Amino acid sequence: MTYERFEDLPVWKAAIGLAEKIYALTERQPFRRKYSLRDQIERAALSVSNNIAEGFERGTTQELLTFLYIARGSAGEVRSMLCFIERLSSFKDLKSEISNLKSEAEGISRQLRAWADSLQSSEVKGQRYLSEKERKITQQKKDREEFLETLKNYKK
Repeated sequence: MTYERFEDLPVWKAAIGLAEKIYALTERQPFRRKYSLRDQIERAALSVSNNIAEGFERGTTQELLTFLYIARGSAGEVRSMLCFIERLSSFKDLKSEISNLKSEAEGISRQLRAWADSLQSSEVKGQRYLSEKERKITQQKKDREEFLETLKNYKK
């Protein structure tokens, strides 16, 4: 399946959801007066979805790969910070929530790695490199896939 917009990507949706949950977490009492910790984890969480979006919009596979690895690094940073926070006594009441967020960040990281792996084995260099003929062929393939999907829905 091909995606036209980064907002449709399942991994972007998961990443933006993680950022929302991190922001909700940092509104909680234990984060009061821990400004730098709060700021850092919020920025790292938002960086995951932002880098997916930026890479998607760049137009070349190599640039997309670069930003996917940056996004993956940010997911790792979020996970590392959650591990640190989990060790602080003032966060002991949030252990379950923190554990769930670590699992989400790890899942996003796995998705990004799988996507990057598939891109590395692809011969497509990206939209920026497509000639008019290649664009038409790509569009025809996309139209065919959509048509076949429509046929499947009629069979149901």
